[in-house]
Amino acid sequence: MIPRTWQGRRARPASAGYNLLKTAGQVVLLWTIFFGVLPAALVRIERHSPVRRYRFAHPRSRWVGRVLFMVAGLSGLASGVVMTVAGQGTPLPMDCPRQLVIAGPYRYVRNPMALTGLLQALAVGLYRGSPTVLVYALIGALGWNYGIRPWEEQDLRRRFGPRYTEYHAQVRCWIPRRPVAGR
Repeated sequence: MIPRTWQGRRARPASAGYNLLKTAGQVVLLWTIFFGVLPAALVRIERHSPVRRYRFAHPRSRWVGRVLFMVAGLSGLASGVVMTVAGQGTPLPMDCPRQLVIAGPYRYVRNPMALTGLLQALAVGLYRGSPTVLVYALIGALGWNYGIRPWEEQDLRRRFGPRYTEYHAQVRCWIPRRPVAGR
């Protein structure tokens, strides 16, 4: 879980440019680990296990994986920019936004970065033809939904009160929908 000293720590006041620079660093680090290093290790293990017979290699799955990764990645990056600029912080719990963000992709889904991260991990699994990486993506989604999300929602309620409670009631967590009029 998240170390207690990092949980819900509000970002210090900083310029949007500085927060964007910190967010870009976070993206590079997290994408390298979660979409590069860990899937590569899983594929290496998979190639030397009985699971290798379930690997799939099809040009269409590689093409779909590429396109899905790029589309989800662009959406995730846009979400990060909105979170950083409108929220005056970064997406990480040790540098939380100072303002509640209900703009851009956050009008349609409560955590678009978690959703796009899941889609990117699935895209990596498709591209690599790896059932193990697909399972890794689903385990990651479950971990986020049942491990991180409850803490994050509690922290947002504590920091933003009724405004977050209303937002939570109107915007779904995983399945995007049209925003409520006036938002």
